Amino acid sequence: MPGTVTANQLIHNTSTQTAAGAPRSRLVVRAGARIAFILPSALGLMLLTAGTWRFWQAWGYVCSSILPAAVLSAVLTRYAPELMERRLQKKEEVTVQRNLIRFLMPAFFIAFCLPGLDHRFGWSQKHFDAVPVWLSILADAIVLAGVLFAFWVINVNRFASRTIRVEAGQTVVSIGPYRWVRHPMYSCSVAIWLSSSLALGSYVALPAFAALIPFYVVRLLNEEKVLRAKLAGYADYCEQTRFRLVPFVW
Repeated sequence: MPGTVTANQLIHNTSTQTAAGAPRSRLVVRAGARIAFILPSALGLMLLTAGTWRFWQAWGYVCSSILPAAVLSAVLTRYAPELMERRLQKKEEVTVQRNLIRFLMPAFFIAFCLPGLDHRFGWSQKHFDAVPVWLSILADAIVLAGVLFAFWVINVNRFASRTIRVEAGQTVVSIGPYRWVRHPMYSCSVAIWLSSSLALGSYVALPAFAALIPFYVVRLLNEEKVLRAKLAGYADYCEQTRFRLVPFVW
């Protein structure tokens, strides 16, 4: 989501207060609690549905996605607490966005259940063929690249919140990844989800992960409507940066 144009490195941000003025210690607890919940929950779901600990694709996926994201979250908490505060926001102010989130949660749950079930019952192997090891590893590399790309987006756009809102002092970003597409965070999210099924060794789960893409399309279209109405200069930015999600495509 476009915001301030500053792109200073996180290491130079030594603020001890979040944008909302919350003490750093409280932010550390919130960020730590989120990581402590997501990591075992995601891994546990995949292993439980697979019915075995020997689901190496699940372990590889955690190492390429959740663990790097946890490390980067710790960096944000330490060096850019105001950014981490925005990334922890969950309450959507826009009704359309709240409804989309209600749809997304069960969709994610279904998508992440399928690879484990596929591993247990061998659906892909029976109807197609086993996903090659090299392809799963390549998909893991794409997932990791997506996580790192998202970190770059957040570093460029210091108002990159999880929720759709326009804050006081916010301006349009047109540098870094925002030169190529208007919603680079959604671009890397789409790349991650399309790669997740193969990283987890499942062709069968690919349609379920692909079904998440319309969510991002509707979300970004609504976001643009909000930004055009509330963020000065955003309409001009849209004229300059033609593509929303994929360069030279859309």
